[in-house]
Amino acid sequence: DGDRGDEPTIEQSDNSLVRLINQMILEAQSQGVSDIHVECAPGREKVHIRFRKDGQLRLYLELPHTYRAAVIARLKIMCDLDISERRKPQDGKISFGKFHPGSRLELRLATIPTYGGLEDAVLRLLTSAKLVPLDKLGLSPANLEGLKSAIARPYGMVLCVGPTGSGKTTTLHSALGMINKPDRKIWTAEDPIEITQAGLRQVQVNPKIDWTFAKALRAFLRADPDVVMVGEIRDEETAQVAIEASLTGHLVLSTLHTNSAAETVTRLLDMGMDPFNFGDSLLAVLAQRLLRRLCPKCVTKREATDAEVDEWLDDYLHSFADPDVAPTRDALRADWVQRLGDDGRLLHHHAPGCPACDGSGLKGRAAIHELLLVSRDLRRLIQTGGRAEQILAQAQREGMRTLRQDGIEKVIAGMTAIEEVRASSNV
Repeated sequence: DGDRGDEPTIEQSDNSLVRLINQMILEAQSQGVSDIHVECAPGREKVHIRFRKDGQLRLYLELPHTYRAAVIARLKIMCDLDISERRKPQDGKISFGKFHPGSRLELRLATIPTYGGLEDAVLRLLTSAKLVPLDKLGLSPANLEGLKSAIARPYGMVLCVGPTGSGKTTTLHSALGMINKPDRKIWTAEDPIEITQAGLRQVQVNPKIDWTFAKALRAFLRADPDVVMVGEIRDEETAQVAIEASLTGHLVLSTLHTNSAAETVTRLLDMGMDPFNFGDSLLAVLAQRLLRRLCPKCVTKREATDAEVDEWLDDYLHSFADPDVAPTRDALRADWVQRLGDDGRLLHHHAPGCPACDGSGLKGRAAIHELLLVSRDLRRLIQTGGRAEQILAQAQREGMRTLRQDGIEKVIAGMTAIEEVRASSNV
């Protein structure tokens, strides 16, 4: 154990260490883990390895401090990084097949220098992403139809927005999967390429050598595209070229790190986009979040009490920017009973926890969405510099429901818990 002063430090080439790291990566893959965190502390503190699964971090393993330098060095060697550089962050990619024949897993490694001359490492697993059909993403029927109509258009821009890890790449690829036909040319610029699809021409950008999203997009426009997907709009230049592309007869799909559909519009205007061109090019903005799903093994249901239904109604109606747009409580309740009810009743779902979900009552992921479809009135608002709350009110007038509202309906349907919805969406 780690309490003897004369304990030798483990070498990075040590066979048992190599096996341990390979085993850790295989274990993470089989558990459906998205990220592995290797955290080193000074002195004789143990090395902590944590797995992120379904959005939550859990301790996987503790190692004696003697493993500290070796674990980080081994991970760096796996992606050809400089093992002597400990003062600056580094990032690289591990093709795990080199170390475990037959594996197609790819991982992205980031090292971060920490207090006391040490380093942490974070690994992101990249092959967990598979192509999911658009109608399996958990979009409500109205949102599914709206998104399908937007991506069926010959030109314009469709944006998918949300924080890191909210499933934006999966959604974009599902949309591309629907329009990926032999009579269309589809170019994608991605960093990294997480999902591959036959028929798409997929390009990995590399900002380190100045091969950026904006440069890839410009190159695509000279390569006879019908549809272009840009992994992320990170700067004004990319936004500008994306709008130009959508106005010159191409369908453009991309993502942004914004919190809501309405905020996305104002963010792009704040980036200096021309309001007239932007208003003309934008077809739709889909904002989304991933929540933890109620465990299907231990979920129970009973009729909801009046107090529970009132709480849902309060929460849902509070999300309208303009109270005049909101339905009455009775009309909303009747609509829920008709769409989401069971034999004329609304049900309350609860998962107490079981071995399958490690006692948490939550297992797997569910998505919530809000879809802003740009109408003539919304276009006019964008072009006259409307504020986010005006855009939200108009979109709700036309039938848009917020992330919180979509979430509440998914709570009533028994997919997730109200605490999950509240933790992930403001209103």
